[in-house]
Formats: sequence, C-alpha cells, structure tokens
Amino acid sequence: MPDLIETDVAIIGAGPVGLFAAFECGMLKLRSALVDALEEVGGQCTALYPEKPIYDIPAHPAIAAGHLISNLEQQIHPFDVPRLLGRRVERLQGEAGGFVLGTDFGDEIRCKAVVVAAGAGAFGPNRPPLAGLPAFEATGAVRYACRRREDFRDRRVVIAGGGDSAVDWALSLKDVAAKVYVVHRRAKFRAAPETAAQLDAAAARGEIEMVIPFQLHALHGAGGVLQAVEVATLDGQTRQLPADTLLPFFGLSMELGPIAGWGLDLERSHVQVTPATCETSVPGVFAIGDIATYPGKLKLILQGFSEGAMAAHAIHPIVHPDTALHFEYSTSKGVPAA
Repeated sequence: MPDLIETDVAIIGAGPVGLFAAFECGMLKLRSALVDALEEVGGQCTALYPEKPIYDIPAHPAIAAGHLISNLEQQIHPFDVPRLLGRRVERLQGEAGGFVLGTDFGDEIRCKAVVVAAGAGAFGPNRPPLAGLPAFEATGAVRYACRRREDFRDRRVVIAGGGDSAVDWALSLKDVAAKVYVVHRRAKFRAAPETAAQLDAAAARGEIEMVIPFQLHALHGAGGVLQAVEVATLDGQTRQLPADTLLPFFGLSMELGPIAGWGLDLERSHVQVTPATCETSVPGVFAIGDIATYPGKLKLILQGFSEGAMAAHAIHPIVHPDTALHFEYSTSKGVPAA
C-alpha cells in the first residue's frame, strides 16, 4: 500500500549525506523522512563498496563504508525517521512551507521543505557490450559491485577496467580468490598512483595476472555458469581466461531523472545552490552532497555532512517562522527527544 507521510523535511536520497541531514534536522527538532530509489540506505557506500575503507572521515583513521552507514543509522535512531525505500520521487508540487512529493509507488509526502541528497542522481553500471550478458548477470557470474570479499573465495575472477574500483578490488581479492586477472586496454591506470603502484608490485610477485593490452570480447559458458572470459587486442589477437566471475568496472551511468524537470538551475547535471544555505533556485528546495555545485565545491563526504548542517539551519525558519533559532553545541543540549 502507498504511504501518506506528513513531515517537516523530505530528504531525497538516503546515502551518507542524506542520513546525516536527517540527524541535523532532528537536532533542530525538525521532523524528516527519507526517500531512496535503492532498496536499502547507504547509497553507493552500500550498493558498490560496503567493505572498502574510507580514510577521510574525522576521528576514523579508516572505516569501512558499510560500517559508516551503520553508524549513521544508529545516530538518527532517536529521531524515528520514516524511510521509503525502493521508491523514486517522480513529482514535486507546491512551494516553501507546503510541498507535496509523489513517488513511482504512489506514495505522497507532504512537507515544508525538501532536501535533495541524491548523490549524482540515479545511477547504474556501464555494461560491456557482450552477447548473452543478461544470463550471466542473473546468476551473479557477472557483477558490477563487490559486497563481500568472501563471496569470491577460491574463485577465478576477471576484473576489467582501469580506475580506482578495478585496482582496489584486485588488491582486495588477491588474498581470497584462486586467481585474479586484471584486463585493461593499456598499461597506464587511472587509479590513485599509490594503489596503482601496489597493483604493479602484486603483479610482479605473481599474485595478480595483468592482461594488457586487451579488452573484453566474449563470454563462454552455459545456463548462466561462466567458464571463460574471452579478451581481444585491437589487432584481433584473442585469449580465453578461465573464470567463474567477471567484474566489469567501467564506471556508472548517471542521470538526474525527474529532478531535472523541477525548474532547478542546473550546471552540467548538477544542481546550483547558494553556498551559505545550500538552497536552490526554487525557494524551500535545498541540495547537498555530490549533486550540489557552487564555487569551491569539493566532492567529499565530509563536505556533504557540513552542507547537511547548513541546510537544516536554513530550513528551521521555514518550518518554525515564529521561533528564533539559538545555536547550541551538541555537548550542551544533548540529543533532543523525537
């Protein structure tokens, strides 16, 4: 059954920045609700790299992305934030103080302000153009994300791509997989120089086999069971790599989706905001995290956290126009009751 939710702030996107925005709203006694097209909270941290360590979260020298999301969920627990997951916001109507959002599931959210924390918008993997691909995707023989290293224990894994995800997972899986191949069209990788150097060192020790300069050419197997990945050079030389799993890391296909039609000022598929408040060109609608842009913007989770706090403070007078907001530190006031 579709839900009807009445709240102060609707937060579109339940990734790390959206979750922290819900916390900041709760600290200001603003009710909030989270909506996300994915089936679980966490955004890309959950969907793409839950076991990958993040090194630039304050007070955490290193924290796995999945653990970060768990901690953020625990942080908003006192505020009893409703979550509409597996739903995409299709329409936005009204004005500041009286918005109505509708989802593709038929839900209706009535709120006074909107925060768009949708990362880079709706995203999905760039799929390689290989015959018979859907059958192997259906069985998990072809995957576009790694959720648990143990899923690949004693398996022959082919990783294709030259960016951070390809290099990071090659280094991570070499200790559990029976065999790891890295397929790339050239010797130079786009990954961080330090991890690219670690990849070269692992290859020199025989822990990873580099398959260069090759590209994916065909999949071999039956009934969704992968037996080999065929690769080819530009001049037609081919090779078959015995494999149980293919991990193509060719990046994500990003699109704003329905958000693009809401009348917001855009710049290269990002939403322009006022830096001090994160408010968009539509009063009462705010954007934070990777989807927001302004001069000096850094695409860091910690900057998204800061933007969530600024947006919450800017929203307070919309929700409580007759109540002055006196800034207090959390160490002084604690966590308000929901």
